Amino acid sequence: MAQDAPGPIVSIIGGLAPDDLLNIRVTASPSGKVAARLPNGTAVKNFGCNVVNGYPWCKVEDTQDAHIVGWAPARYLSPNNPAPAPEDAAAPATDANLPREANAPESSEEPQPDIAARLGRSEPAAPPTAIDISAIAMRDAYALAFAASASAGSDTPDAGIPCARHVGQPMTRCEISVAHEGGDSVVTVAWPDGGTRLINFHDGKPAGSDSSDEFRFTREGSLNMIRIGVSERFEITDAVALGTDTGE
Repeated sequence: MAQDAPGPIVSIIGGLAPDDLLNIRVTASPSGKVAARLPNGTAVKNFGCNVVNGYPWCKVEDTQDAHIVGWAPARYLSPNNPAPAPEDAAAPATDANLPREANAPESSEEPQPDIAARLGRSEPAAPPTAIDISAIAMRDAYALAFAASASAGSDTPDAGIPCARHVGQPMTRCEISVAHEGGDSVVTVAWPDGGTRLINFHDGKPAGSDSSDEFRFTREGSLNMIRIGVSERFEITDAVALGTDTGE
């Protein structure tokens, strides 16, 4: 039986914006304590991936430093290990600062049926492939972004867009307001620690900001992933920029 146990594969971290760093967390949760931050191109041992609270996370270890070990989102790792994480790594370590549900271990039997169901399959197949895990990860990423845009016009505390101000900082939530003039719009982003950033849209696409730093963006579907300088990051959907999510 020991010979049948899946071994680690080497995955390469990718998909980050220039100068971004991937958070390696103690627990398989976006709220988990950050154990380390690694850049694009870093090689890590990938021991397997589990679906935790609906999201695929992989247990990894830096190939250059065995002390750097933790969990990373599957969508930033290529190739992925289709095997579930081994039993000694399947239950994330408990962090007293996290809510109880973030510390709850997932059953090792749950990921395969869940992924099969979410991919529209009537019966679970063999362990999910790297393509399966990546597909679910991308869907989840879009779901988070569009959930944020859907609440942008509300009065709830979590209304806003995903944003980050400093290099290596995890994405957080920034409140916004949007002003429209003809086919153009200006999104005013309020930083949680004070100050604002103005992002201009022209003909429905990002066009610039009130910063003198380099402005660049990429699009995935209707999601605009904006970078300003080496550190500022924003994710703004067309629905937010064009004001189509107000319910009017």
